[in-house]
Amino acid sequence: MNKIVGLILLVVGAILLYFSYEASQSLASEASQMVTNEPTDNTMWYLTGGVVAVIIGLYAVFKGK
Repeated sequence: MNKIVGLILLVVGAILLYFSYEASQSLASEASQMVTNEPTDNTMWYLTGGVVAVIIGLYAVFKGK
């Protein structure tokens, strides 16, 4: 059961990482980076959520029963 949850988290994490990439390439993010030298909040939330989901998913897959 834990391996299934881990695989689901890996897929969700990959999707969130894809969304973070797409958000970082948007016009609003490009403008924000030019002015403040920081990405937008949406980009950071997608990136953080994706990394956390992938790490937890990998742990569940490799340590799950």
